[in-house]
Amino acid sequence: MTKTPILLVYDTGCPACHFYCQLVRIRQSVGELQLVDARSGHPVMAQISAAGLDIDQGMVLKLDDQLYYAADAIHVLSLISQRNGLFNRLNAWLFSHKQLARLLYPVLRSCRNLLLKLLRRRKVNNLQRDIDPFF
Repeated sequence: MTKTPILLVYDTGCPACHFYCQLVRIRQSVGELQLVDARSGHPVMAQISAAGLDIDQGMVLKLDDQLYYAADAIHVLSLISQRNGLFNRLNAWLFSHKQLARLLYPVLRSCRNLLLKLLRRRKVNNLQRDIDPFF
């Protein structure tokens, strides 16, 4: 793999997303994981938006100049994650199976959307669509 920084782009306005990203750990042999707030205006957001990836529908993992989105991001993250600690073992067990990651990710996304709505927090809306920012 690579020793270049690995970017995990997510919405820090979502407490569940923030909690997950703070706990996930990758193997040191893979590289350094850098957490990027999708609301911060980081330069990678221009690349994500240009690729048509809606950050409100999924996190993005940038690894070796490749963008992994939503279920694919969480799947790849589980493959490169450490296996120590209960959270990271559970993460690896659940999401290292691509089909299971694809099945569970929409459920997690729905929970995120509901949580943002309950907390009355705006979505990132990086694709500038004319939609209700709370749903």
